[in-house]
Amino acid sequence: MMIIYMWLIFIIMFIIGNMIFVLKHKHLLIILLSLEYLVLSIFFFMLVFLNYIEYDMYMLMVFLVFSVCEGALGLSILVSLIRTHGNDYFQGFNLLS
Repeated sequence: MMIIYMWLIFIIMFIIGNMIFVLKHKHLLIILLSLEYLVLSIFFFMLVFLNYIEYDMYMLMVFLVFSVCEGALGLSILVSLIRTHGNDYFQGFNLLS
């Protein structure tokens, strides 16, 4: 019964993260935070699933390493865009130039 609640929590987290990603698309920072929230919900899903099938948790460590690298890369892109354009609005960027 507890596993069903864990799955329900994962599904709700994933849907909320996707809704934020789709509806709040004006700022790059909000998009990056919603992507990190999606990564956190996928981590929670993997934790529950791997614990349910009694598998080794080594894959979670690899997933965390990649998610931290992804977060650092997104933050560096955000900082470089703010330095060059002055804000993080998507409408202020000319993506073709």
